[in-house]
Amino acid sequence: MGWFRRGRAVERAGTDEPVGPEERADPASSAGAPAEDAEGSGDGLIGPWDSEEVRSRGLRMDLGSLWVPKRAGMQIRMELDRKTRRVVGVNLAYEGSALQIQPFAAPRTAGLWETLRAELQTQVDKQGGSVDERPGPFGTELLARLPVRLPDGRSGHRPARFIGVDGPRWFLRGVLTGKAAIDPSAAVTMETLFGDVVVVRGTDPRPPRDLLPLHLPGQRTTADEVPPASIELPARGPETTETR
Repeated sequence: MGWFRRGRAVERAGTDEPVGPEERADPASSAGAPAEDAEGSGDGLIGPWDSEEVRSRGLRMDLGSLWVPKRAGMQIRMELDRKTRRVVGVNLAYEGSALQIQPFAAPRTAGLWETLRAELQTQVDKQGGSVDERPGPFGTELLARLPVRLPDGRSGHRPARFIGVDGPRWFLRGVLTGKAAIDPSAAVTMETLFGDVVVVRGTDPRPPRDLLPLHLPGQRTTADEVPPASIELPARGPETTETR
């Protein structure tokens, strides 16, 4: 499945504010403090975590296959398939930065990130952008300059950091845009959020790259309601563009 498939229309729930009261950040949580049980295995490692590695959900929001940490001042937006109204992604926004998170099924014996990096590089190159592979806090990541058309008609590029983590039968994709894509100090908070996410894979058999079920806080999604797999470019949020 292509990263840049354009056939699906995606919209966001809660563009101007968190989706609902259950998603509001706990004032007791600071922007840089880990959520309860964020230490996972207790070995001083960073996440994201598998649900088998944490003692409890703690203060994280239950969004189905993802338990997502809360932070004071953070906005949570659920990305919806416009046709089916199903949740297809989670977008966290904080002080000019955005982090899109999507969980996918993965093979039992092999990860997806190495293959997906190569696919992404090829597709960005074809569209006139560029990609640099580099080490990051979660392993190898990609810094992409995605081509965009600016309001005045000029061409520009939108920086985006693509992060991938292979877990036990799951793959978690994160995309950082806005300040966090280019400013290391702004990226710290968003990286902390990503590292505190817990993936709840479940036991159902799923083809690799199938989107794992997500739901709004307080709702539930059955296996039949999960939209088709789609590992694609995130919807536009806070961003920084470069003109030429």
